[in-house]
Amino acid sequence: MGAYLIRRLLLIIPTLWAIITLNFFIVQIAPGGPVEQALANAQFGQTTGLPGSGNAQNGRAALNSTPGDSQYRGSRGLDPEVVAEITKRYGFDKPLHERYFTMLWNYIRFDFGDSLFRSASVIQMIKESLPVSISLGLWSTLIIYLVSIPLGIKKAVRNGSAFDIWSSTLIIVGYAIPAFLFGIMLIVLFAGGSYLDWFPLRGLTSPQFATLPWYDKVMDYFWHITLPVLATVIGGFATLTMLTKNSFLDEIRKQYVVTARAKGLDENKILYRHVFRNAMLLVIAGFPATFISMFFTGSLLIEVMFSLNGLGLLGYDATIQRDYPVMFGTLYIFTLIGLLLNILSDLTYTLVDPRIDFEGR
Repeated sequence: MGAYLIRRLLLIIPTLWAIITLNFFIVQIAPGGPVEQALANAQFGQTTGLPGSGNAQNGRAALNSTPGDSQYRGSRGLDPEVVAEITKRYGFDKPLHERYFTMLWNYIRFDFGDSLFRSASVIQMIKESLPVSISLGLWSTLIIYLVSIPLGIKKAVRNGSAFDIWSSTLIIVGYAIPAFLFGIMLIVLFAGGSYLDWFPLRGLTSPQFATLPWYDKVMDYFWHITLPVLATVIGGFATLTMLTKNSFLDEIRKQYVVTARAKGLDENKILYRHVFRNAMLLVIAGFPATFISMFFTGSLLIEVMFSLNGLGLLGYDATIQRDYPVMFGTLYIFTLIGLLLNILSDLTYTLVDPRIDFEGR
């Protein structure tokens, strides 16, 4: 297992390199980069500490022009010195290949640089945002597993019954409801919208959180996170529940279960001692995908709606602003966590079923 683990860890390096490289060159050809935005702001008088200004029409021309244009920036209302200063400030005075290799060398050392538009380092911003996203993702994944696995087992045991039919209907309806739409409904009903005002709408803690005793801090934290977690998990039950049900149905119909029943073994003993270990393999395999979907994609709109300063919201804002260091820094962390979770999934395979030997493969 050790050799297999080393190989998987080494594969992380080329995977990270390929993803970062592909996105780096795609972003370079995308219009409206940070230099263009800074120049347009300077034209509109929104940039401080820079000499020169222009009218709105010239600002639009600066935003829409390209680096290959012979009339690039300076002749369109901005002093060429201002253009050179802005270009140098954002590091675009260097050739493309030099910026690329500099970025790779910095990322090897986990040096993501500073944000282009905020007075903070990228690693500091990630450290501040990561706990929020991890907290939301972990609680959502935990609730999904605690509900879906027992529910899937019960549906398999009572396959075709009335309970199986109406529970399938409920989870499919929940799956069809978008998380953001359910979040809006929760806000309207329980967060001071039009009915009840039971839960807060912003953040994960209250302003006076630091002064509260530890037990009040726990209650305050759960008070804030209740609605975001409920909005996140609404669509997550269907896949895992049906996967658990089908896995158990497949195992229950196998010969060793028929033999165990013929020997007179207790049904619960057969179900949870023999069937459970074999049926849970597919469920465990889906853990990384479930957590990643909660952590990255599913939580983005929820973080926006409930004003949670998480990693998804940070990456989204950076993309809108063309804040390249933050964009690539969050992408790097996203990819690294996803790859490590996949390795963790393989290790969990061997814990559940020692017969699986990845190294032998």
